Amino acid sequence: MLLIELNQKTKFMVFVLDVDKKPLMPTKRHGRVRHLLENGEAKVVKRTPFTIQLLYGSTNYKDSLTLGVDAGSKTVGLSVSSETEEHFSAKVKLRDDITEALATRRENRRARRGRKTRYRQPRFDNRVRSKHKGWLAPSIENKINTHLAAVDKTCEILPVSDIVVEVAAFDIQKIKAIINNEPLPEGTDYQKGDQLDFWNRREYVLFRDNRTCQCCKGKTKDRILNVHHIESRKTGGDAPNNLITLCETCHKGYHDGTVKLPETIKRGMSFRDASFMGIMRWTFYGRLKEKYPNVRMTYGYVTKHTRIENNLPKDHNTDALCIAGHPKAEPAGEVFIFKKTRCHNRQIHKYNPLKGGIRKNNQAPFEVKGFRLNDKVRLPDGTEGFIHGRRSRGYFLIKDIDGKVLHNSCKWSDLRLLEHSKGLLVERRVVAEPSDIKPKKHI
Repeated sequence: MLLIELNQKTKFMVFVLDVDKKPLMPTKRHGRVRHLLENGEAKVVKRTPFTIQLLYGSTNYKDSLTLGVDAGSKTVGLSVSSETEEHFSAKVKLRDDITEALATRRENRRARRGRKTRYRQPRFDNRVRSKHKGWLAPSIENKINTHLAAVDKTCEILPVSDIVVEVAAFDIQKIKAIINNEPLPEGTDYQKGDQLDFWNRREYVLFRDNRTCQCCKGKTKDRILNVHHIESRKTGGDAPNNLITLCETCHKGYHDGTVKLPETIKRGMSFRDASFMGIMRWTFYGRLKEKYPNVRMTYGYVTKHTRIENNLPKDHNTDALCIAGHPKAEPAGEVFIFKKTRCHNRQIHKYNPLKGGIRKNNQAPFEVKGFRLNDKVRLPDGTEGFIHGRRSRGYFLIKDIDGKVLHNSCKWSDLRLLEHSKGLLVERRVVAEPSDIKPKKHI
């Protein structure tokens, strides 16, 4: 089937490795690639992106290629290009479910301790952040590692000589001042945050709300005040703009469903993504510098000026092309979409027990009828998707990379396995019909 795909009208890029699995220049000569595969002079090592390995010695011709990396908190843009042509374009979607997964794990552990060890004393001397200097939150650590893995996978199939990274810096206090029409901070003003001189976040919220219930405005005469999360702690966190003062009566009534908060009470602007970029930029750049010597940094205003000057659309992979410094290079005509998925789930039982207090096993078999979770498959109508749900009888839930359901219950015998997943879902999307460019050198 891989040989048949080489006859497509669109001349997509074929990536080439030498005998020692070191990257060579890619090619669009599908006839030559097909000839090598049929004669046993090359083998396919990866389906997406389509990569072959030569089984004989060849010339190690390499052009000067630059990798542009548009770092982000939700999506990473990648582009490898030369002066005249873009050879690789990709967008990597990062995980955003780690905070919720950690909160669920915390709930499960607390519930289990309440059932099994009701009188267990709390322990606070085993925190990871106190043991390891430079500790980062798991959500941030995972995103940084995904950035590095994306760069590694790109350098495995292309002979990249230089790497240019754009990392953004956000002045959150200045942004807040502009939103609230306050004077812009200068000098020592950055050391004077909203919670200056307050013992904790709760005391600050009570002071900010004048120790008055923001729902009834004191009409219930209830003197007991609580700090309420506008959005759940799992979703909105403990930021002060997500907290509000409610009296005991309104707070209990809200959770019982008898009291409704005014429509004017809404969560403030979230700066989670901006905070992440401020934390990760130097860590990511430092770790990348340790692995690859030819790494340099650029800034967002330079990328924006380059994109506007060359009349290019705003997108992550387009920004990466501008970051690489080759905005006039011919676009690749195809974009690879990568999506980071969860690799491990050690939860033994389902969160909600069945009738009779029976806890259902959460761990499905690793392989069902030869298929695994997140495997890329082809449906009978030719559509390609990924396995998201497995049943022991051999029926699977199939979704595309964006989460759209393609088939609710497809039988295993009607599916064709394309490739196993290794933590990253990959899909190739054709965005244009690129003109044929003659390669500078034969394979």
